[in-house]
Amino acid sequence: MKLIMAVIKPFKLDDVREALSVLGVEGMTVTEVKGFGRQKGHAEIYRGAEYTVHFLPKVKMEIAANDDMVEGIVEAIKAAAQTGKIGDGKIFVYDISSVVRIRTGEADKDAL
Repeated sequence: MKLIMAVIKPFKLDDVREALSVLGVEGMTVTEVKGFGRQKGHAEIYRGAEYTVHFLPKVKMEIAANDDMVEGIVEAIKAAAQTGKIGDGKIFVYDISSVVRIRTGEADKDAL
């Protein structure tokens, strides 16, 4: 089992969700976050004064999946989230040692 965490641009969330639903992904957790990478923020003008925005708005998606689905999920996220411009985001894949569904007590693959 793997945990796929993707940090993407907020306006690409619906495109990514639709691409994942085609693959049969049944659930995910989405969090609004702020951060920066190579982008390093940008300058904005507010009421005539210029200031630097160091942390840019992003969306973090977390998806738990069986090993056989990981490659397809990563490819779907990559294709749907890509704009070709700086700040498109990153995808991380982690190992999951255990999962428990609280309501039923099911564990591991049955809990996904």
